[in-house]
Amino acid sequence: MHVRATFLSDPHLASGAVNDTLMHCVEACFDCAQACISCADACLSEEGVAGLGRCIRLNLDCADACAATGPMLTRRTHASPALIQRMVETCAELCRACADECERHAEEHEHCRICAEACRACERACDAAAVSLGATGA
Repeated sequence: MHVRATFLSDPHLASGAVNDTLMHCVEACFDCAQACISCADACLSEEGVAGLGRCIRLNLDCADACAATGPMLTRRTHASPALIQRMVETCAELCRACADECERHAEEHEHCRICAEACRACERACDAAAVSLGATGA
């Protein structure tokens, strides 16, 4: 929503150039974090909560990874491109694991289906950001 405007308003970014792939990744990270937190909360309300322990833990781990990666990409002006690349790669890996687990429960729990979609979208956005960072170094 406001990611492009804030990126363009940052005086530290050279020549107003904005990496659209990174902006998309920031948005996907924040969206995924919210979906994972919501899914974990919904899982806790399910009658079969004991069978959802792994899902809840992965939801929370993925939410934490996304909640750390999104801001780091936002304030990347003085960060190491290699460090940021490792962050998005790690975030993608956690998104993949969370999506895999949520997909196991998706037919029974709508919140898991929605979360899996958000995790897959973030995984793709992080993978694209990692490639972009490797190609441009910024």
